[in-house]
Amino acid sequence: MNLKEIKEMLKLMEENNLMELEIEKEGLRIRLKKSSASDGQSIPVIIEKETKQKPQSDSSREQASAVSINTVEIKAPMVGTFYRAPGPEAPPYIEVGQRIEPGQVICVIEAMKLMNEIKSEIKGKITEILTENADPVEFGQPLFLVESF
Repeated sequence: MNLKEIKEMLKLMEENNLMELEIEKEGLRIRLKKSSASDGQSIPVIIEKETKQKPQSDSSREQASAVSINTVEIKAPMVGTFYRAPGPEAPPYIEVGQRIEPGQVICVIEAMKLMNEIKSEIKGKITEILTENADPVEFGQPLFLVESF
């Protein structure tokens, strides 16, 4: 699936006034969902790659579903350079263990010399930061794991 196909899906959503669209193609699942507020924010994109796994026992299946229910990945909405803080000497926006609220700035992604503040869309607690400061990130790359409330 390429960027042109994703743009076509976004156009389809706009033309048909859809709030959410999920498509599976070639083992890749894409879910596009508009935020409920019409505040001009970007549409978050969740991309999941389907993998075949061996069958799990009942206890491990219950444990895995408990983790996946409460844990959410915050993914990069664009390609660019990931920064944890607004400047080199400034403290990071968030740390592991910190609680976050919707609308709170959690990082910055620099793209084409523009600094884009990335805001949380969920309420929860940061359990893991998956990217190092000043690392390049790809569209859809997981940045944070959050235990949602």
